[in-house]
Amino acid sequence: MRSIKILGIHGLGDHRDGQWVADWRQAINSVTQSPGVQVDFIPFSYDELYEEVDISLLESSTAFLKLASSGVISGVSSLADSVSGLFGRRTAAESGTRNLFSSTRCFLEWYAGYVVAWLEDEEFRKKIRRRLLTTIGDVKPDVVLAHSLGSLISYDALSSLADLADHSDARDHLSNMTYVTLGSQIGNAFVVRNLTPGRVEALPVKHWAHLYNSNDDMFTAPIRLPGAASFLQTATYFDIDGWQDHSAVSYLQHAATVRDVWQPLLLEHSQSPAARAVAKSMRLSMHSSSTRRTINGEKRRRALLVGINEYPQPEMLLQGCVNDTFLMSSVLQECGFKPQQIRVVLNSRATTSAILERMHWLLDDAAPGDELVFYYSGHGAQLPTYGAGDSVDQMDETLVPWDFDWSPERCVTDDQIYSLYSQLPYDTRLAMIFDCCHSGGIHRDAGIRVRGLSAPDDIRHRALKWSSKDGMWLPRELSDINPDFSNESDVNAAFTGQGGSMRRLGRAMRLRGDSVKDHKRRQKNHAKHKMADEPFGPYLPLILEACQEHEYSYEYRHGVESYGAFTYALASTLRETRKVTFAGLIKKVTRKLKKIGYDQHPAILGPTAIKKAQVPWMS
Repeated sequence: MRSIKILGIHGLGDHRDGQWVADWRQAINSVTQSPGVQVDFIPFSYDELYEEVDISLLESSTAFLKLASSGVISGVSSLADSVSGLFGRRTAAESGTRNLFSSTRCFLEWYAGYVVAWLEDEEFRKKIRRRLLTTIGDVKPDVVLAHSLGSLISYDALSSLADLADHSDARDHLSNMTYVTLGSQIGNAFVVRNLTPGRVEALPVKHWAHLYNSNDDMFTAPIRLPGAASFLQTATYFDIDGWQDHSAVSYLQHAATVRDVWQPLLLEHSQSPAARAVAKSMRLSMHSSSTRRTINGEKRRRALLVGINEYPQPEMLLQGCVNDTFLMSSVLQECGFKPQQIRVVLNSRATTSAILERMHWLLDDAAPGDELVFYYSGHGAQLPTYGAGDSVDQMDETLVPWDFDWSPERCVTDDQIYSLYSQLPYDTRLAMIFDCCHSGGIHRDAGIRVRGLSAPDDIRHRALKWSSKDGMWLPRELSDINPDFSNESDVNAAFTGQGGSMRRLGRAMRLRGDSVKDHKRRQKNHAKHKMADEPFGPYLPLILEACQEHEYSYEYRHGVESYGAFTYALASTLRETRKVTFAGLIKKVTRKLKKIGYDQHPAILGPTAIKKAQVPWMS
């Protein structure tokens, strides 16, 4: 009889009564009945280590607010239901009641509080990593099941190059092991920012199945690993009242889990060679798209072009944006893009949902070598945003879709799109081109138009404070996104604006939490265990912007036709120049704008090697 050894790692909450072991065993046994296959379940717990850590309620509450502000909780009511149900057993044992206050306190202590200890105490994290890797090296499990907080602990261990180097038995076994994460917060922005250098990496395991339920409100998040042939995200949709949306048992017994995890495992461990061949075929089918494109080395070109002239409000009307998109499409086709590789969305069709839907088309399943372009011509704006504690603490750069209404739901900010691009393979070539500005100006209908909106007074009020001393309204002091991001002021400004509090488009600053010191430490460790020049951290696209942060992006009248001044100069420069680097291209465009009388200076941001590289679609 063949044996499948399963190592289970529990999630958040107090599991010291051991009931979780019986529940998991029963759930696994109910879906793994197969002749000639025996399933052995080995539990891994860490609660006793947590008991050694003294975390104050204030620290726990702070951690909870940070998690809540990451934008993955659907609402207070669902959170209250989940918390009161999830911790009902422990709360009842201690106080005889399941009231929300005691349940929430328990939640803070046993989840948010643990996150504080775990993320901020490196020695504590190291102790748990080493215990888990020692267990994996000793047990050599065929499968690791990691639920909720257990998925963070296990991902931390399996991605730690230094600890894996010290645990060779575990490291050597990973290529034979299936890793399953369920009810997991690994992809949560707060976790990515604090646990990783800003990016979830594929792990050196045989298979990684990420079970994701969009109804699970416990800070869970999907994971995008385009091009990773060993990774599969499985939609395990279920909607049950209270905390059961986060239940490990519900994940383990789900029909999609049976299809994508248990059936292939049982077939792989069958005594029948034919069954094992079927399992191999199932795995190939699951990963067919990414595997096929990687093996064939197929280069993909795609471009998404957005142009909006006809905004609903008359004062917002522009003239040259639709012309811009057709101009950019013609230039791209002259440079090798095929018509079917370019999508255009214009005017009233360019709603928030339509733009985001087409960005999925542009960026989903990207592979190394792909050449992708996102181009936007329209208004830009700055949106004051609420953070932890329900107070305005930062500003968001935003594109202004047709249905824009100054709400987070009707705009295109970096928070809306970073998950689409931050996980791209490093060898993917993505250019994001913005012909807009992010502050408004006054113009007359017959004059030069500015492509930026000034916030209405009620929105502007969010970012102001009254100074009794000066008798004036002054800008409110907003919090720095990452004050230690760089020692160079111009680099900080390029990523977070002149005041350090703006989440700028394409930068994925939500995920960049390292200080300069921490970044260099991670970089040194990364180089020690991998190739020294291999990048790490969130993917950074090449960003071309029509103007500097404090400037305006203007429209240009070419005879009787209107265009964006930046777009027209960019397109004409591309047509005139056969060989040019991206940095050289922007210099030429800047000179052309000055020559025709426009006081705007285009900006470029991206990896140094890309800025110095020749424009890839030039021939």
